[in-house]
Amino acid sequence: MSLPVDNPRGPGAVDFASLNAWADRLRPVAQQAGRSTLEVRARGFVVTAKQDHSPVTEADQIAESIIVAELERLRPSFPIVAEERVAAERPPEFEGDDFWLVDALDGTKEFVKGGDDYTVNVALIWGGVPVLGIVHAPARGETYVGVTDPGGTARRAELWRNGRPEKICVRQRSARVVIAGSKSHEVPELMDPFLAQYDVERKIAIGSSLKFCLVAAGVADLYPRFGPTSEWDIGAGHAVVRAAGGRVHTFDGAEVRYKKPNFRNGRFLAEGPSV
Repeated sequence: MSLPVDNPRGPGAVDFASLNAWADRLRPVAQQAGRSTLEVRARGFVVTAKQDHSPVTEADQIAESIIVAELERLRPSFPIVAEERVAAERPPEFEGDDFWLVDALDGTKEFVKGGDDYTVNVALIWGGVPVLGIVHAPARGETYVGVTDPGGTARRAELWRNGRPEKICVRQRSARVVIAGSKSHEVPELMDPFLAQYDVERKIAIGSSLKFCLVAAGVADLYPRFGPTSEWDIGAGHAVVRAAGGRVHTFDGAEVRYKKPNFRNGRFLAEGPSV
């Protein structure tokens, strides 16, 4: 189903059926981009540093080009904010707050180390919030899909493995909590006082946007983030958590919104419902 171009804010401009059709089209594209990262890793690669000193590889660039090419075919009227494009040029300027958000290789440090917890991420931001997100973990063979009707009345949250989907949802938080935390970007002086408020059963340290997916799939209860992130790091994961019945919000309770200055995030918390 195609969507109207002339009046993107008109009635029914983005409906649940259309978002689902887009998700179904983009899921194999994210998986194709993921296969390209595995191919690059198999043949070897060079790691270089961007201006912010973060690592980048040929895999980041190839995967991003695959996704961007499809997004330009799918809905060329939407701006595309993609990590490597932004790094090579500068943050794009555009009217409105509806746009594609791409991090084609989130967790480059884990990818470089040969780890399996890195992801390919595609999100659609509509009205400043993520309504569609795909998180693909190439080395794990897992793809998470999250779609939420802009009105919040319908949701789809799935984990695809071996070509088949299974529904996922956040879990009701119990007295003892499971925490999803970062492998490479922890801030102990802030994390430790936060965790002291809870009876922590265990903490799962994992890279990339998979932390959101642990919350969405009911494996973890909380993912607190104190270190800096960019919007492309979190958009797809946020969409999956939202579709699974959870929230991603600032520590004062406001839902994280998008198209902030320089596309930078502050501190946030991803969680399912509390008792």
